[in-house]
Amino acid sequence: MPQPRKTQISLIDTPYYHCVSRCVRRSFLCGEDKFTGQSYEHRRGWVEERLLFLGSVFAIDICAYAVMSNHTHVVLCVDKDMADSWSMKEVIKRWHLLYQGTLLSQKYRRGGTLSKSEIISLEETVTIYRQRLFDISWLMRNLNEYIAREANKEDGCTGRFWEGRFKSQALLDESAVLACMAYVDLNPIRAKMNRTPETSKYTSIQQRIHSLIKGEQPRKLMRFVGNHRQDMSKGIAYNLIDYCELVDCTGKCIREDKAGHIEHHNSPILERLGLNSEQWLTLTTEFEKHFNIAVGSEHMLQQFKQHTDHKRIRGMEKARILLQHA
Repeated sequence: MPQPRKTQISLIDTPYYHCVSRCVRRSFLCGEDKFTGQSYEHRRGWVEERLLFLGSVFAIDICAYAVMSNHTHVVLCVDKDMADSWSMKEVIKRWHLLYQGTLLSQKYRRGGTLSKSEIISLEETVTIYRQRLFDISWLMRNLNEYIAREANKEDGCTGRFWEGRFKSQALLDESAVLACMAYVDLNPIRAKMNRTPETSKYTSIQQRIHSLIKGEQPRKLMRFVGNHRQDMSKGIAYNLIDYCELVDCTGKCIREDKAGHIEHHNSPILERLGLNSEQWLTLTTEFEKHFNIAVGSEHMLQQFKQHTDHKRIRGMEKARILLQHA
C-alpha cells in the first residue's frame, strides 16, 4: 500500500531524497519505440532542461539525475533555511516563474499600493508559496505535469503519462547520499545505453565531468566543496575529482558484469565512508532493491522510523550488512 508522503519526508532526519518517476504508457518517455520506429530521444532534453530550471526556482538543489527511456531518477537536497530567508518579494517573484499567482500577488509585483487588509491576505498567501517552494512533491509535480502536457501535445492525445505517484527514498547519511548519486549516475551504463559516464547523455555525471575538464563545476547542480572542515560552504563534503573517479571505476566493474574490485588508490571516498568495494558495488547496483522509503545506517533508520511513526521499515537487515561501518 502506498505510504502517505508525510511519512516519507522528514527534514529533521535529512534534507536528501531520491525520487523516481515512471511512465504508464507502452510508448517511451524517450528513446525509440521498437514497434513504430519513432524516436522520442528529444524528450530527454525536455526533462533535463525543466529539472535544472526548477532547481533554480525552488529552494531545492539538484545533486544527481538520470533521464532514462521510461523513467527518471533525481537526487534532491531541500534547503528550508534558504526558503525561510527569502523576502516576500523574492517568494512572489519565484512563484510567478511557475504560476500566475493571485490578483494581489500580481498587483504587488507591479508595484501597486495594497491596503492593510490586502497585505495581511497576501502575507498568508506568501506563507503557502514559501512552503511549496521547498516541498519536493511540488517540484516533482511541476516537472511531471509540464512533461506530460508537452508529450500529450506532441502525441495528440490526453490521459495519464506518469504513474500517479513518484517513489521517494530518504537518504539518511553521507554513505547513502553518495551511493545513491553513483547509482543514479550509472543507470545508463547498467541499462547498456552508454559505455562511459562522460558519454551518458542527460545525466548529472556527464555535466560534472565536462565542467571538471574546464576546471569548473556545473552552476545548476549542487557543488562538491571538498573534505570536511570548519566553516564549510554549502555543498557535498567530498572532492568532485574523487567522486568522478569513483563513478568511472565503478562503471567499469558494472560494465564488465563481474563482481569486480575497486583499486585502493582509486577510491579515497570509500575509505572516508568506511565502506569496502563489495559493499559499494552492491549499493550502486541494487540500491532500490534492498531499501524502500529510507536508506542509511541501522541507527539512522531507527531514528527516521520514530520520527515518521512507522511500525517497521524495510531494509534494516541490509543496512546492518552494507552500511555497518558507515
